[in-house]
Amino acid sequence: MKKIAFQFLLLTVIALAGTSCKDDYVYSDLVQDNRPDVPVTYPGATTYGFDPYYEVSTAAGGNIKITLSIPESSGRTIKEITRVAAGATSINVATLNTASQNYLAAPIAGNGTKAEFTTTLKDFSAKRPAVSVAPSAEIAFMFLVTLDNGSQIVAQPVRIRIRA
Repeated sequence: MKKIAFQFLLLTVIALAGTSCKDDYVYSDLVQDNRPDVPVTYPGATTYGFDPYYEVSTAAGGNIKITLSIPESSGRTIKEITRVAAGATSINVATLNTASQNYLAAPIAGNGTKAEFTTTLKDFSAKRPAVSVAPSAEIAFMFLVTLDNGSQIVAQPVRIRIRA
């Protein structure tokens, strides 16, 4: 009986010692969520599934309009859309940071807590000829947004679903 009590007491002490330590784990940036202080959203986009998306019709001219927005309660405003990566749905931050891959000729100025990016499927095809813009295809954009205080945010990618 004494042996069982001693083992129980020893097990309890070990369990308490293991749970009473102050955050011994050190997580690197690779295993943490990298969420910006000011989130960028896409009003009007459909947001279930993987990335938010808009639908664009080739029959309606293929005009693409993406609105970026930050919360008014953030106390910040959007200075500009500094860079845009565009291509197939496999674009990533490395694509965004490659100067030769920048879709924009010049930054797009923000308007308060919103900024609008517009292009067409025809312009997209001219700038990214290797990417299909046929009906039922998807293309993607990723934005580097600069705020009024100079901080920069990489927004979540947004997809464009192309339909006839």
